[in-house]
Amino acid sequence: MTPIVRGAVVAAMVGGSLVGGVRAEATPGSEITAVTLGQAQIPAGLLPFVAGTDLVVREITIGPGGSTGWHYHDGPVFGFIRSGTLTHPGPDCVAPVYRTGDFIYEPAGEWNVHIGQNLGPDPLVLDVVYAPPTGAPLFQDAPAPPCA
Repeated sequence: MTPIVRGAVVAAMVGGSLVGGVRAEATPGSEITAVTLGQAQIPAGLLPFVAGTDLVVREITIGPGGSTGWHYHDGPVFGFIRSGTLTHPGPDCVAPVYRTGDFIYEPAGEWNVHIGQNLGPDPLVLDVVYAPPTGAPLFQDAPAPPCA
């Protein structure tokens, strides 16, 4: 990736997160890092992505005791647990557990607020594909649901 493209990617990601805003009552993440491995854009009008969509592939690492903070996505998210254990409470606070080799699907929408937690002793590494609408942030911070 050229320095110009890399700079544009960083600017788009930072700008997108600022446009989406952060709610005052949102829960912050901790012990988390993300590396963008690749991205592409499906243009508007190319069915079934009528409005256009971005595709972003990231490697996410959550250290022991860390979490993503409560959030939701404007587009679907597909993940693969490369190593470690992901505890994943959703809007009903039910917390399925995903282990090395498992796949996870997160539907889009504000209704699907969730948090990714690493309650294990080892780092959790996920490979994730985000498919938000073109120009939308990869995630939106959100408050914890009442059951949390």
